[in-house]
Amino acid sequence: MTDLLEALMILCFGLSWPISIRKSYVSRTAKGKSLFFEVFIWIGYVFGIVRKAMLIAANPDQNWLFFLAWAFYVLNIVEISIDMALYFRNKKLDEKAEKQ
Repeated sequence: MTDLLEALMILCFGLSWPISIRKSYVSRTAKGKSLFFEVFIWIGYVFGIVRKAMLIAANPDQNWLFFLAWAFYVLNIVEISIDMALYFRNKKLDEKAEKQ
């Protein structure tokens, strides 16, 4: 049951990131975004992935929900990495717009 709840939590987070990515891509500005905030979330996902790896090492016979949550952690870290990359793109666009 705990693996299911974890998978659902990570799924909800994972559904939110595409919305943020789209907003970052379309808005073409870094205003209103916090890189500091995103970096800490990214670090949190890294800790979650390390925890999953440690649990697999301790007990390789996990159920499918355990691996589903693992997949969502990986998906989420990819999504936030994309959003962070867009932050840097948008920051450059903001600097370019300010010069004009």
